Amino acid sequence: MSSNLKNELSADEWDEVNFPRAEENEFDRVVERAISRRGFLGGVLAFGSGAAVMGTGVLGLSASEAKASVSRFAFKPIPTYTDATVHVPEGYSWKVMASWGDPIIEGAEPFDDEIGGSAASADKVFGENTDGMESFEYQGKHLLAINHEYANRAINLPQNENGTPQSAEDVLKLQNLQGVVVVEVSQDDDGWNVVKNSPFNRRITHITPIALAGPAAGHPLLQTAADPAGTLALGTLNNCGSGKTPWGTYLTCEENFNGYFGATETPPVARMAGVDAGYQRYGINEVGFLYDYHKFDERFDITQNPNEPHRAGWVVEIDPTDPTSTPVKRTALGRFKHENAELVIAEDGRVVVYMGDDERGEFMYRFVSNGVYTPGQPTDGLLDNGTLYAAKFNDDQTGEWLALTPETTGMSEAEILIFSRMAGSAVGATTMDRPEWVSANPKAVEAYCCLTNNKNRGVKPNAGGDDTSVNGPNPRETNKYGQIVRWRPHNKDHAADTFDWDLYVMAGNPEVHEDLRAGSDNVNAGNMFNSPDGMAFDETGLVWIQTDGDDSNEGDFAGMGNNQMLVGDPVTGEIARFMTGPKGCEVTGLAWSADRRSMFVGIQHPGGTWPDNGGKLPRSSVIVIERDDKGVIG
Repeated sequence: MSSNLKNELSADEWDEVNFPRAEENEFDRVVERAISRRGFLGGVLAFGSGAAVMGTGVLGLSASEAKASVSRFAFKPIPTYTDATVHVPEGYSWKVMASWGDPIIEGAEPFDDEIGGSAASADKVFGENTDGMESFEYQGKHLLAINHEYANRAINLPQNENGTPQSAEDVLKLQNLQGVVVVEVSQDDDGWNVVKNSPFNRRITHITPIALAGPAAGHPLLQTAADPAGTLALGTLNNCGSGKTPWGTYLTCEENFNGYFGATETPPVARMAGVDAGYQRYGINEVGFLYDYHKFDERFDITQNPNEPHRAGWVVEIDPTDPTSTPVKRTALGRFKHENAELVIAEDGRVVVYMGDDERGEFMYRFVSNGVYTPGQPTDGLLDNGTLYAAKFNDDQTGEWLALTPETTGMSEAEILIFSRMAGSAVGATTMDRPEWVSANPKAVEAYCCLTNNKNRGVKPNAGGDDTSVNGPNPRETNKYGQIVRWRPHNKDHAADTFDWDLYVMAGNPEVHEDLRAGSDNVNAGNMFNSPDGMAFDETGLVWIQTDGDDSNEGDFAGMGNNQMLVGDPVTGEIARFMTGPKGCEVTGLAWSADRRSMFVGIQHPGGTWPDNGGKLPRSSVIVIERDDKGVIG
């Protein structure tokens, strides 16, 4: 393996190198099945992205009405770009608000462009690789909670060859650059800026004490020598997507946590029942992503602490308004590679949380609380007591949520939550093309999930051996482009166990392909994209789509340019490009100011030396986009 493996391979690709799946190569069978579904796929696309255009009436518009409808987009769509900066529509402007290394807490040193900042200040600055974010209004203050997903070792430790940690101090620096930041931001004549030294400013890192709550808390699989009770973990790892509760807390989601662990010696063969199978399913091995934490911090050494990986992979609840509060890992929401957590309130007041497991061929999940949410009343237990479900999508465009219980899985309640992937396999959930962000439409009882891509669709099973042949919401083998699936709960109730589904869009390249790889009818040369990832609805019911895909601009991806942010109209199916990021970046994370006149957007792992401020190192950042006339963005 390369010493710079994490910078060369995605997390999924790393898993395949270390945990290869059995090759099926039954290509003829896959093609035959796809051909036999040709009529079905046409129905899916008609029911989904082109419903209004094709006149099915499903979305309430005839073909002529859809064509005559006025676009709700208050901007002129922009073309693709392949350069090293951000582009927004005419009449809009952007500025960098905060970048990796910017001091946010008293005592932090100014950013050092030679060494990527000091280890001593790593937990007092804006962290690395910004991702999911949410905004909060509290006592007249505007707060942002923002994830810092992972470290770029070669950039964060530029003085070390390949960024390889050489000491406990190097590891501590990486640990403190990741996690979550809460900052107060304010607006003046110079625009939005972080309020330095605000009492709300806070870093939550890989070493911050975090409580474990819910049915799995205290289970033997969560107990360690340092925490024999199994109720207090240290740190939150690989914080990807996010969520927000109606009671004002932040949900941060742990994704590729497996890569932080390793072994200083060959792990023992015999471990507690389920541990080795869990390591295999979740991609935990002796090397990890070459962060080398395990060489300097025994907590990450699986030979010393085989249960420590079980304490990661959860949704963590944080109170952004109380900097003294202890974050809580909510085990009732299951353990897997969480992308985000989309919380909605069901018809009867129960809390519903939709979640995706971002790995090829894994599942979509839903949690439904036992208790009901009442504004102003205590919320204790709402995210600790309930039922976890996995999604089953049928080819007739119906679906159901399969309850993960001891009766349906043959596992104990705690085992279901700690090894949720195995529970999903046990009930026959549908394997998906990397389910990433889920977002619910505030104007209709429906939800959407970005299925970003899956080169293994129709080629090999997932890590649990589950079939990954083409299926309803995942209709293309070796899927390079991704799609967005939409479902509408029956009886307009998010707690209902059944739903109807369609595809809002199938990304593709109509300039290169004429088959399903061209995408759905609402994809054209002017708005094509690949790998939808981040997603959020605004209050008007428009859906904003962010991409993390191939920006080579060559071959299958010719003409697609850099990663971007688009906006879609769920009613008409229209999609338009709003923004492009600098070369090499992922556009991820989105929040709005209270007046909806400012949009906060994350730029992760940019290439070159962006932002172009004379520095030597690229710095992930949060930018602010506004209309020049100060109008509402939408």
